[in-house]
Amino acid sequence: MVVANTGPLTLEAFLALPETKPASEYINGQIIQKPMPKTRHSRLQSKLTETINGVTETDQLAYAFPELRCTFGGRSIIPDISVFLWQNIAFDANGEPLDDVRIPPDWVIEILSPDQSANRVTGNILHCLKHGCQMGWLLDPDDRSVMILQPQQPPELVSGDEKVPMVGMLPLELTVAQIFGWLKMK
Repeated sequence: MVVANTGPLTLEAFLALPETKPASEYINGQIIQKPMPKTRHSRLQSKLTETINGVTETDQLAYAFPELRCTFGGRSIIPDISVFLWQNIAFDANGEPLDDVRIPPDWVIEILSPDQSANRVTGNILHCLKHGCQMGWLLDPDDRSVMILQPQQPPELVSGDEKVPMVGMLPLELTVAQIFGWLKMK
């Protein structure tokens, strides 16, 4: 949903506004509210975040943040999951991650919701790639596929028992079937 503006809004003016629920993003001078996640979306987001962090956090390889606002390249977006290689996470003097993220994730994961425009979501992934992100995934729960987007490579659509490529040397192997198998809770 696009929220009406009374005139041009700058990125800094947008960032000064109070947060909304569901969250809003700033894209091409417009405020666009994300749809409220539904059960399948939340389940996939939770399981992916947990799985990635389960194999990357202890060795300080990477960390997956759900619903983290990332502001860079003239946009302020909130990917479903933003994965940062450990060396790219900014920490304060207490060793805590900084709240304001002004760089793109190294790996961005979006889960398509029924109310979302696939082109708009893909546009956010492409924006991330244009500004230094190494990989984007677009999960489509309806057709059980994952679109893989990487800089200067054609998109790749994977499904079934195909392995999903990972960013960098992360020690994680998943197939598309495993990912969407998480939707079954019995």
